[in-house]
Amino acid sequence: MGISDILTNKPVLVGLHLVFAILGIDFFLWLAGEIIANPARRTRMRLVAVLGVISFIGSWVVGGYYYVKFYGSLVKPVIQAGAAPWAHAIAMEAKEHIFLFIIPLALTATFLSFLKKEQLENYGLKNVFLILTLLVVAIALSLGLMGYIISAAARWA
Repeated sequence: MGISDILTNKPVLVGLHLVFAILGIDFFLWLAGEIIANPARRTRMRLVAVLGVISFIGSWVVGGYYYVKFYGSLVKPVIQAGAAPWAHAIAMEAKEHIFLFIIPLALTATFLSFLKKEQLENYGLKNVFLILTLLVVAIALSLGLMGYIISAAARWA
């Protein structure tokens, strides 16, 4: 399977989009654990944060390609004509705007991972760092739920 086969295979694109998103969520959950357990382990914390951002960027790119190439012309009309047109009107419209927050928030958490432990503590940023990291996870999970609703609506149609 070459790159041209991947770029024209809707299930593969959706699968890659999902895999990258799950990896991003997993890396940021791991980051939250690192923040709680031992914020002195800076190297691993930075690596996990960077891998999380890269994963979310991968999900953005693959999902965006699928959206531009296939969703608007093929999937959206099917959903709107199907049993659950609200799936596009509510879930996809929300997802189209909420996804914009993932990368900036993930980057902010990643930048915080590059601060020294003392800086996090002296400026009172450890809890903010943890909350931000968990917020990234919560937003990503909510986007996943919206994606599930949209996919289900397409299958029902």
